[in-house]
Amino acid sequence: MKRFEDFNLHKKTMKFIELNHFKEPTPIQEEVIPAFLRGRDIIGLSRTGTGKTHAYLIPLMEKTDSASDEVQAVITAPTRELALQIYEKAKLMNEADDHLRIRLYVGGKDREKDIRQLKASQPHIAIGTPGRIRDLFLEEGVLRIDRAKVLVIDEADMTLEYGFLPDIDAFAGRMSETLQMAAFSATMPDQLKPFLKKYMHNPQTIRIEEERFSPDITHVLVPCYHHTYPEVIRSILPGFQPYVCLIFANTRDEAHEIAEALREMKLPVTELHGDLESRKRKQAMKELALGTNSYVVATDLAARGIDLDTVTHVISCGFPEDLEFYVHRAGRTARAGSSGICFALYKEGDDAAIRSLMKSGIHFEHRRYRGNTWQDLHPYGQKRLKKDDEIEKKISMIMTKKNTKIKPGYKKKRAAAIERIHRKKKQEMIRAKIKEQKLAIYKERSRKAKEEKK
Repeated sequence: MKRFEDFNLHKKTMKFIELNHFKEPTPIQEEVIPAFLRGRDIIGLSRTGTGKTHAYLIPLMEKTDSASDEVQAVITAPTRELALQIYEKAKLMNEADDHLRIRLYVGGKDREKDIRQLKASQPHIAIGTPGRIRDLFLEEGVLRIDRAKVLVIDEADMTLEYGFLPDIDAFAGRMSETLQMAAFSATMPDQLKPFLKKYMHNPQTIRIEEERFSPDITHVLVPCYHHTYPEVIRSILPGFQPYVCLIFANTRDEAHEIAEALREMKLPVTELHGDLESRKRKQAMKELALGTNSYVVATDLAARGIDLDTVTHVISCGFPEDLEFYVHRAGRTARAGSSGICFALYKEGDDAAIRSLMKSGIHFEHRRYRGNTWQDLHPYGQKRLKKDDEIEKKISMIMTKKNTKIKPGYKKKRAAAIERIHRKKKQEMIRAKIKEQKLAIYKERSRKAKEEKK
């Protein structure tokens, strides 16, 4: 294992490392930093949480000359949340070199203010979303990145997936002929390769291999039956005490609905998705940085801007279309040698996704939370008893019954009706048990009577 001292870094760079309280480089930092400093083009492949942001910030600290008035490096991220998180980490560079100018360019910020500031002075390092950097460079002509020597594309796979690669293509072609490019990504889609080949010269690919499924993560399937995700989440929350619980939703509307349900329970929640206005986005990122809330609700895209080592529980509301994202969801817990748990809330339409994940190697436990305790259910995929099917059918009829007029207290009445069904089932089980015991007593008495006659 190398040490940061082995890289022969300037005092300002070592101060930046000390300010971050880093003791030794992570595996990706150990590989990327020396290659970056040699001027190599780099393709870095690793998941969130492996230290890849500082894998490029540390060599940028080393290479950037704050005495110059030119833009020397550009860093792009596909969302404003991600760009903001990179910017927050990069701001510590100012404490190591107070002459260094680092600026953020994303949608939602005051565009005119950015233009006025750029006319007065250029940043040494520009961080932002591809669209805003393109506009300020090509449309407004105020961000002079044409002489920048380094371009870093963070979350390159997401940049491709959400259609921002043409924006980067538009300005990368007008940057320095000796441009050094580094692209960091969790995966390497084939569609991304032609773009990288266009701009990179003999790139060094650095891939940090890790176990796909951490053995320290417990995967638990939780049936929704005929309830909504917010209803199921409310019902299971008393069953565990998280330090931080990260809740994934497939859509922005679902994320907002779940966050609202948690607020109704007076729980501290951070909501993060693409529909938030700029002020609320900033507030959400501030809450994440300070660790003020125990519950974080996010979509997969917005969650790329979340890098927390304190997540003890993950709740996956259904499954994403790309099942690899379920692996990423679950992988947000069990960091730094700790264990974690991922609750996967499922509905009837999720059967194919569950079976596919099981075939790929994930072992799911099957539980529900009822009566203030977790109950083990039959292994997923096994046929249920006929009586259970009948009960679920009755509950389904109650949940899907259409009322011509919604009356006050209908939720309580509905819950009471469902409780009566479960109570009736329990009574039937007790009666059956009593009948079984009586039969056993009768048989025992008959046996004894026969023996006495002998």
